[in-house]
Amino acid sequence: MRLRSVFILAAVIALAAAALWYGTRPKPVAAVLWTVEKGRVEATVANTRAASVSACRRAKLSPSQGGRIVALPVREGQRVAAGQVLLEIWNEDLGAQLALARAQVESSRSRAEQSCRLAEVAEHEAARAQSLHLRGFVSLERAERSASEAKASRAGCEAARAEGEQAQARVRVAQAELSRSVLKAPFAGVVAKINGELGEQTTPSPPGIPTPPAIDLIDDRCLYVSAPIDEIDLPAIRIGMQARISVDSFPGRRFAGRVRRIAPYVLDVEKQARTAEVEVEFVEPKEAGALLVGYSADAEIVLGVHEGVVRVPSAALLEGKRVLVVRESDTVLEERAVETGLANWEFTEVTRGLSAGSRIVVSLDRAGVKAGARIEPEAAAMPAAK
Repeated sequence: MRLRSVFILAAVIALAAAALWYGTRPKPVAAVLWTVEKGRVEATVANTRAASVSACRRAKLSPSQGGRIVALPVREGQRVAAGQVLLEIWNEDLGAQLALARAQVESSRSRAEQSCRLAEVAEHEAARAQSLHLRGFVSLERAERSASEAKASRAGCEAARAEGEQAQARVRVAQAELSRSVLKAPFAGVVAKINGELGEQTTPSPPGIPTPPAIDLIDDRCLYVSAPIDEIDLPAIRIGMQARISVDSFPGRRFAGRVRRIAPYVLDVEKQARTAEVEVEFVEPKEAGALLVGYSADAEIVLGVHEGVVRVPSAALLEGKRVLVVRESDTVLEERAVETGLANWEFTEVTRGLSAGSRIVVSLDRAGVKAGARIEPEAAAMPAAK
């Protein structure tokens, strides 16, 4: 009876101790888990500041001489062909000079024709006088005089021809002067901006003093993104690398791109964050047809790709390339060092230390989430696998 009482007392004490332990033990910490998987990992770099959509060709045009605008046959937003007249300034004086130069050409041509016909006649007479002299019918003096007259006539002919060439040159000069008063499209495109109205004066920009162009012409058939890339990332970028372009005005849509140019110098506008411009063209220009020059954009350049590799969310990595792994037997966290490969903002490749199927913590910012803690798992809310 006494022994039985001892057993009962021991059992009561054990139950009390168990209840005390259960009541005072640390509560599980809620943590978001991620099941390690295999998939695609890319190494990428992106612009450090806002990039923008630019046109492959853009010309800010002004007439090479000032004057009053007398013709403005285009409007903003209009498509124009190469060589089409965009603007014309008053040029009646230049037109008159051209007409005068052409008249001088005709006059010079007539004088040259007359002089050269006379030269031919004189040369014929000189040859005849020489023949008669050899047969003794005319004197040597007359033969020599005929020869001199023929040479003089020929010189007059050549002078008249030279005068005609000078007149032709004056026509070309007048045409050049007249063409300077007419502004034509150097390529096919869209008139983006017109600065000026009929009757207003327009002047070219003085050297070193920028002024608004008369016509801003854009070739929107070819667009690219000009992206400022940090100088640290530049050595890894090569012409022809694939890229992804996103435009703020088209959320959720990505355009295929390709690196077409890397600037040969680094900008030092911001001393502490120096960048170089990298141009990314659209692989399918038709897809960019709805974009406007000047849209803000971002360019993500793909440096390398690994397919079918073990990967974890980049946010799950602790300093020193460590992760918190769930011990499946008791849901206690343990810290594990890993070796990594390619990485981006979303995923990091794990080359050693983890295998597919392991569960790791991705909510590292929660209080109490550390090695040795017991957790209460929550479903992960991570990007879909790519």
